[in-house]
Amino acid sequence: MRYIAFLRGINIGGHIVKMDRLRALFVELGFAQVSTYIQSGNVFFETAQTDREALAQAIEQHLREALNYDVPVCLLTLDELEQLLALDPFKEVPVTPDTRLCLVLTARPIPDGLTLPLFSPKRDVQIVSTTARAAFVVWYIINGKPPTADSFLEKTLGSKTTSRFFHTAAKILEAAKPQRS
Repeated sequence: MRYIAFLRGINIGGHIVKMDRLRALFVELGFAQVSTYIQSGNVFFETAQTDREALAQAIEQHLREALNYDVPVCLLTLDELEQLLALDPFKEVPVTPDTRLCLVLTARPIPDGLTLPLFSPKRDVQIVSTTARAAFVVWYIINGKPPTADSFLEKTLGSKTTSRFFHTAAKILEAAKPQRS
């Protein structure tokens, strides 16, 4: 099975990991066809393992031991990411220079019962739609400052999260597809 590991906290906040080292860490776990996309922690790999929870825990533990800090991991298959992107609930969202459309992935299932759309207290983050393990979120840049969304999102969604801009998620999907010769 081919997975995309979306890692949180790689190459931000003083934690610098070169992509060749990150790829080597995934190879150490026995994964095949390991590659990365951009410097923000997107790793593509193949494994016969299908237990996603155990797989994510193994990756998190290995990265913690190797890097000396926690790196939350959200795993998707290519088909799952393609299905999420096809939903595109942002069609009705007016895009301005002060809006950012984001795909927020969660480590655990999102609790039922959220009334959407849902705004953060500062109204700088809006959850537009959710699936079992993803939220479609609009960030609003206010006075030139992006929101600090992690706390609100993790509390509301009940899980550690990692975010990618929606257009970047589409590029990640294309990069993750096996190259045809």
